[in-house]
Amino acid sequence: MNTRRTIPDVAIAGGGMIGAACALALARNGFEVALIEAREPQPWRAEDPEDLRVIALAPSSAKLLDELGVWNTVRDARVSPYSRMRVWDAESGAELMFDAVNEGRAELGWIVENKLLLWTLWQALDRAGVRRVCPNEVRDFEVRGDRVSLDMNEDETLPARLLVIADGVKSTLRDKAGIQTRGRDYAQRAVVAHVMTQRSHEATAWQRFVPDGPIALLPLRDGRSSIVWTLPEAEAQRVLAVDDSTFCEAIGVATDFRLGRIMETTPRASFSLRLQLAQAYASERCVLLGDAAHAVHPLAGQGANLGLRDVAELVSVLSDARDANRDFTAMHVLNRYARRRRSADTLDALSFDALARLFALRAPPLVTLRGIGMRVVDALTPLKRRLADHAAGRI
Repeated sequence: MNTRRTIPDVAIAGGGMIGAACALALARNGFEVALIEAREPQPWRAEDPEDLRVIALAPSSAKLLDELGVWNTVRDARVSPYSRMRVWDAESGAELMFDAVNEGRAELGWIVENKLLLWTLWQALDRAGVRRVCPNEVRDFEVRGDRVSLDMNEDETLPARLLVIADGVKSTLRDKAGIQTRGRDYAQRAVVAHVMTQRSHEATAWQRFVPDGPIALLPLRDGRSSIVWTLPEAEAQRVLAVDDSTFCEAIGVATDFRLGRIMETTPRASFSLRLQLAQAYASERCVLLGDAAHAVHPLAGQGANLGLRDVAELVSVLSDARDANRDFTAMHVLNRYARRRRSADTLDALSFDALARLFALRAPPLVTLRGIGMRVVDALTPLKRRLADHAAGRI
């Protein structure tokens, strides 16, 4: 742990993927940064089994990681690029297909293990000069004049000019900042596992919408696929409890055997789903980042990408203010970040929520209209390209 005792420009509460990326980005832009986290991440080792939690990393996120000097390390360790995406509706039979070739690119994105990305970010912190305050956590904070005073474990305090709250969807610090949230519990769980399929995944991300929720097959580098299967709570618990052969058969049925039979599976895990949006992204000397600001439905695989776009925007806004010799902690500066990201995140979150509701509808006339809509989108190249550009973070 770095033991310097200067007052940091920015203290970041939460050393997960988004908090660590923010710490690294700010430090590389010349800010004095302290990152506070209760525990260091588990080391990533090539000989260990692949992490069950993966993200579909968009080109905008890869660009940010490249600017931070960590993308080559991640890419060379163990990632799986995918060049196509196929999305189809179980009820109407309509299908959408996205191909990187049509976008003039080699890939649409990359499937990356959470554990690998987090560990790589942490390994870069010391080299960038980030003060790692770990193990520790922020229990409370108080704004005092030109700084915010953080109350830590063991009656320790840490002053900073700005507090970035990145302590996750159940953030206690967001509540202490007086920022409320809105949203809803989906009463669903995402069941995750890695499976071996009879046929090749073809470097393609497959997603089928069934009435209970979407199921995705995401390509892994060793030829297997990572599944993310959204199910109602009770059904998820049943699926988690069945034996492997029953589970594999259920996945095959849910994916319409697009990749043939499911041959084998790893142990399963799951996590609960909810829609949650902070009513504000900033208060005096505080800003929200990542899941502390927004939690979205995983059907589009954009949660981590939205968080990394928060990072890019925050670093840009703070750096512009400092470079212009303005107070980067001023409320009008923080509100500039808050307006831009809250608007974008809210639009995306509500769009994902609307899609989840739309594909849950089973009334025949609505299913027919949904199918017509999907076929129209698939046939309209400019519209489809715009959707791909948005997912990639280019618009």
